Amino acid sequence: MKTSAEIRQQFLDFFASKAHKIVSSAPIVNKDDPTLMFTNAGMNQFKDFFLGNAVPDTRRIADTQKCLRVSGKHNDLEDVGYDGTHHTMFEMLGNWSIGDYFKEEALAWSWELLTEVYGLTKDRLYATVFGGDPKDGLPADDEARDIWKRFLPEDHILYGSKKDNFWEMGETGPCGPCSEIHVDLRSNAERAAQPGHELVNKDHPKVIEIWNNVFIQFNRKADGALESLPAKHVDTGMGFERLCMVLQNKTFTYDTDIFAPFIQYIERVSGKTYTFSYDPNNKVDIAMRVISDHIRAIAFAIADGQLPSNTGAGYVIRRILRRAVRYYYSFLELRQPFLHTLIPMLAENFRNVFPELKAQEEQVARVIEGEEQAFLNTLENGLRRFETLEITQNTIKGEDAFEMYDTFGFPIDLTRLIAHERGYEVDDTGFEKALQVQKERSRSATVKAFGDWAALREGEVEFVGYDQLAAAGANVLKYRTVTIKKAEQYQIVLDRTPFYAQSGGQAGDAGVLWFGDERIAVLDTLKENDLIIHVVDKFPHHLDAPVRADVDASKRQATSSNHSAVHLMHAALHRILGAHALQKGQDVDDQRLRFDFSHFQKVNDEELLRIEQMVNQKIRENIPLEEQRNLPIEEAKKAGAMMLFGEKYGDAVRMITFDASFSRELCGGTHVSSTGEIGLFKIVAESAVAAGIRRIEAVTAEHAEAYLRQELNELAEIRAIFKNSPNTVKQILHLQDENKALRKEIEKMQGAQAGALKEQLKAQFRQVNGVNFLAVRVPVTDGAALKNLAYQLETEVGNALIVFAALVSGKPQVMVIASKELTETKGIHAGNMVRELAKAIGGGGGGQPFFATAGGKNEEGLDEVVELAKGMMG
Repeated sequence: MKTSAEIRQQFLDFFASKAHKIVSSAPIVNKDDPTLMFTNAGMNQFKDFFLGNAVPDTRRIADTQKCLRVSGKHNDLEDVGYDGTHHTMFEMLGNWSIGDYFKEEALAWSWELLTEVYGLTKDRLYATVFGGDPKDGLPADDEARDIWKRFLPEDHILYGSKKDNFWEMGETGPCGPCSEIHVDLRSNAERAAQPGHELVNKDHPKVIEIWNNVFIQFNRKADGALESLPAKHVDTGMGFERLCMVLQNKTFTYDTDIFAPFIQYIERVSGKTYTFSYDPNNKVDIAMRVISDHIRAIAFAIADGQLPSNTGAGYVIRRILRRAVRYYYSFLELRQPFLHTLIPMLAENFRNVFPELKAQEEQVARVIEGEEQAFLNTLENGLRRFETLEITQNTIKGEDAFEMYDTFGFPIDLTRLIAHERGYEVDDTGFEKALQVQKERSRSATVKAFGDWAALREGEVEFVGYDQLAAAGANVLKYRTVTIKKAEQYQIVLDRTPFYAQSGGQAGDAGVLWFGDERIAVLDTLKENDLIIHVVDKFPHHLDAPVRADVDASKRQATSSNHSAVHLMHAALHRILGAHALQKGQDVDDQRLRFDFSHFQKVNDEELLRIEQMVNQKIRENIPLEEQRNLPIEEAKKAGAMMLFGEKYGDAVRMITFDASFSRELCGGTHVSSTGEIGLFKIVAESAVAAGIRRIEAVTAEHAEAYLRQELNELAEIRAIFKNSPNTVKQILHLQDENKALRKEIEKMQGAQAGALKEQLKAQFRQVNGVNFLAVRVPVTDGAALKNLAYQLETEVGNALIVFAALVSGKPQVMVIASKELTETKGIHAGNMVRELAKAIGGGGGGQPFFATAGGKNEEGLDEVVELAKGMMG
């Protein structure tokens, strides 16, 4: 049986023999295309070639691409684990022709690889071709059908619908007819009973698609119309996991050697047994599949530079991670961080395919472990919140179940499980309604509608902004309108521009475009693959007029100062903290710089001072910039240039050096011509971003001066308070000591008052139905003191139910405490009581059966709280 590694290598070797250039996978997080959050298909990195926006250095390409499908059109997340073929991250084997060969070679090579190299049985293969679509005015693809007739009998060649045989990457973009190859994996007896052509594209689990040859010849416009592309292309995709399933004669992808070792490891650690069951009620098996799948998406996204967060792509990664944690917590009974322990095995498995994970193994594991621990703590808090939920007619309300899902990360299955254990039902209809409201809110908040590009002329984009800040005689290539949250944004692409587009963590330029005498403000400059897009405040009256492009020089200079300072600081971090302190993200504009890097502990004050001093020393040395463009990447590596994980480098790169012995990096951003232009560097903050990731924020030049001026002015004000004493620090320390002593005196006095109050309250208890009951308004204004008083009374009196109404820190509060035996024998529930009592003060709250508190707004209702509590006890 071929291993997965052998299967992958055979694919690459085959296309290398057909004069294809084997390229590395693009990062799984898509950084240069605003229409995509993640790389979801092998062709994403080649999109500009298909659109004619860029020209490749070779017209035949093949690779294996890391892909992720969990959001947008291809949303597979909720299916993962429940069936045997869905995955979050997957590998897409692909070969491409950029205006070179077309259907003839593509289909013949597909047949050759599958039958002669991989050895698939020919009579088990079927091909589908596009059957045409009258609405789009497209005829059937009889050309592809005629090619297939050389290899397959006619009953193995099927016409397919637009849905199955017309490939489109999204609502807009490159598209074209496709020809799928399917394989019939059924037994001979099953095949004899029913011919395979009746089951193609019928969702039969053993008659499946393994390869898709897409013939890209159209571009779908925003209005739905199709336009022919300048050249015809081939884009093929073969799911690696599914191919391995076929060649290894397995029933499901999770049974292959890609996933089996991970499932076996999970079995050993959890003590549970994997039974190869796809019963939706077998949560143990589902959990093991979820974990073995999700760890791949999580690990490679982090290795490619995307940390878990609360927004954008980072939120998706956090969501995947938390789904995996929920499953192992709920169904494998694992209570400590576990996912991170899978990283060494994963990194080793992919070391020769995607080496970036092996190179960052420890770092990635630490980030995941930190995320796991934080979420496990959240789950524990969720369990405590569950205890306070209001139960109506033995049912948990749908909105409460949604709160458990949205705030505490409880899947609805977990809420149902806990509810069932306690004899409760869950309002599923209400939950689904609340979930749908959230989805609609999220969708409307992020909707972005791209209009079609209106092309004025053909041509490529030339960036001249490294050498000049103004360019005359430019022309508009294309323009469009983009609608974001119902607001319109205007975008222009020039054939020649000095404007730097936002990329690599550096903000885009602003400035002015002159169309004759008409001034058009450039608000921002964005990058979309290889296009430089000028975001303008309006369209000019004459878009076909020659354009003069002027960059805002002061903003560019400030941004460049901050970017060059980042390079100096990165080098300083390596010398002071160690070579492990690698960049994990940056955000640089004209106001400040923010730099994220790997480091496993807080950078202490002494280290920050040394970093700052080293950077400022290099600024004073006024080191000239050394820039090398179009440098072969192998030469850059030999020169010792720092390369960043998560970046896709071409064969030729740009290398930025400030003193060859100090700072040398591959970088596409703008920089000062010598370090002296930075003027001054000042660190203003150091913080944690994630486990093992630190962040430094700093300012340079005039912003550094402004920061120091503000700090000195504040210090002067403090000194003035102390009459400009030469020993201001000593006086402040003395004041703090004096304050502590006075606080202790106050606490001592309050303790004495509380003791006296406690004795008074003891005398006010009364027996009600065998319970020592006290409901009273108390003159205690400190929350901690109130709680301490309640617990002391409960301990000393015993068999007690205590209700306090008080004005705490100026706000009305209700507190209920019950002896544990009363919660068990009398059914008293402090949380339920406080929820009702809080209505009198216009508030809400809850808690455990033995202790609960609630805040409110209506101070006048405190006396009513006492009367209501007495009424509850009769």
